[in-house]
Amino acid sequence: MKINAIDLFCGIGGLTRGLQNADINVVAGIDIEENCRFPYTRNNNSKFIQGNLKEIPSSEINKLYPKDTDIKVLVGCAPCQPFSSYSYRYKGTDASINKMDLLDTFSRIIRDIHPDIVSMENVPQLAKEPIFYRFVKSLTELKYHVNWHIVFAPDYGVPQKRKRLVLLASKSQNIDLISPLYQKANYPTVRDAIGKFPTIKAGEKNDKDPMHHSPKLSPINLKRIKQSKPGGTWHDWDENLILKAYKKKSGKSYTSVYGRMEWDKPAPTITTKFYGYGNGRFGHPSQNRAISFREGATLQTFPKDYIFMDKNHHISGRDLGIMIGNAVPVKLGEAIGKSILRGVNNGTN
Repeated sequence: MKINAIDLFCGIGGLTRGLQNADINVVAGIDIEENCRFPYTRNNNSKFIQGNLKEIPSSEINKLYPKDTDIKVLVGCAPCQPFSSYSYRYKGTDASINKMDLLDTFSRIIRDIHPDIVSMENVPQLAKEPIFYRFVKSLTELKYHVNWHIVFAPDYGVPQKRKRLVLLASKSQNIDLISPLYQKANYPTVRDAIGKFPTIKAGEKNDKDPMHHSPKLSPINLKRIKQSKPGGTWHDWDENLILKAYKKKSGKSYTSVYGRMEWDKPAPTITTKFYGYGNGRFGHPSQNRAISFREGATLQTFPKDYIFMDKNHHISGRDLGIMIGNAVPVKLGEAIGKSILRGVNNGTN
């Protein structure tokens, strides 16, 4: 049987690459950000379409499936910022509301196209929202078998403590996520992922890979990271290096920033600002800098040769961080792909 997938809100292609690694053909990815075109098409055997999914007719999306398609797969990760733990403080603001209905857009496209299989990946906080249960209800009304889980990414080979909501729905058979491929004793670690990268200093760029670049640190932050211990906090610093906000009673327990990663554990969740030492626990385990853009991408399980930019396609550090941090980890996408194939094969036995 010929299985073809379309990836909505595809970004730079983390989910697409994962599905392709699992031997599912992805015919196209659609995203509103034109900046995603180069990395998506450069690294994936798939067409990129730039556009707002709120405005693209479902009939046009449906035409992207080849005529000889036996099983239509529709996957996507609607931008998750409105539902993330970081953005909850902005809930109800215009910036949040503008993206809240993207899951409804996904649902509308499903109702119009009636794909055989649907998969949706998002932040776990989404499971608390009425919009998610509206999405699930719509699927069940369309006679889909629906399964969803809060997934711990190291279970599927991602070397970071990332939790994600993964949903699988199918019309003809009950498809569920494959069992974990790793356990705590053999979770992939920071060392496994980035332990062999060339040494660089803060502000330096590796000659052979412009992505292996870590932004410059201010003099005081350089002093702070030199006193930071892997897995430690700013409590390890000399008194004169501690920010005034953290000396207050309200700030003493706020220890999720200015930390170093630990070599032999999974990394913290890679966010859109992972390249900033003060933005989380993103200090390199042994070098006095934040992790590089390439290291962040590798912790998201993009292949080390994934090309994000070249001399004709420059991407700012800010945009690069957003692209990488928002991506579906490739290994998690691969697990989704394997789950789909297992379900299809079981259904044809």
